[in-house]
Amino acid sequence: MKILVGIKRVVDYAVKVRVKSDGSGVETHNVKMAMNPFDEIAVEEAIRLKEKGIATEVIGVSIGPAPTQDIIHHALALGADRGIHIYMSDSPEPLAIAQILTAIANREQPHLFLFGKQAIDDDCNQVAQMVAALLDWPQATFVSRLEIEKGNCLATREVDGGLETLALPLPAVISADLRLNTPRYATLPNIMKSRQKPIEPLTLPELGINPTAHTQTLRVSEPIARTAGMRLSSVEGIIEEIKKYKP
Repeated sequence: MKILVGIKRVVDYAVKVRVKSDGSGVETHNVKMAMNPFDEIAVEEAIRLKEKGIATEVIGVSIGPAPTQDIIHHALALGADRGIHIYMSDSPEPLAIAQILTAIANREQPHLFLFGKQAIDDDCNQVAQMVAALLDWPQATFVSRLEIEKGNCLATREVDGGLETLALPLPAVISADLRLNTPRYATLPNIMKSRQKPIEPLTLPELGINPTAHTQTLRVSEPIARTAGMRLSSVEGIIEEIKKYKP
């Protein structure tokens, strides 16, 4: 059983994000970057399936510029067997990412494609669903428990009314929720070993893809600063302030 895991390089969750002076995007120069935390959960789940003897190969797939290989090496240090790096100098929109990953899935023919439920930089929560649609595979999103048995996967997902369990035939697309597992730390010996594991570089022409942008970022700006509150000593004072409010 082969598992593909989609991983994304994002600004580290502990870093305070700053907008570029020209408003063209978020500042990433000299900023600590890391694997998207939800993708790390997906990698952990794939590795656990391999440790149980269910999966035979785990492949980390990422799209981006040359430094993206850092997070692929991190996935290899956690236990993935090999990596695939699709080089792109810019950050593509979700549909383009889905088209690229669909081409990788058609090329690798995995039994399971795991994703984090969303990336913490854009919070789009779209790629897993689009990949499932393009591949015409069954999908389960926001999965908090995953079991594989007899060519099917049982995915328990969190919904507004509680928990929902879906039985999906393989191959399938799964996106991991925060409660699926707790990712392990990469040990120093495994970090050293990861440098010996293969990462296959690919370009869009090699995949036969020329994605078209459907959206355009006009300007990125800081959120409006929250104004200072006030302390009122009486109900009458509160009523007077409410009367002054104009939405």
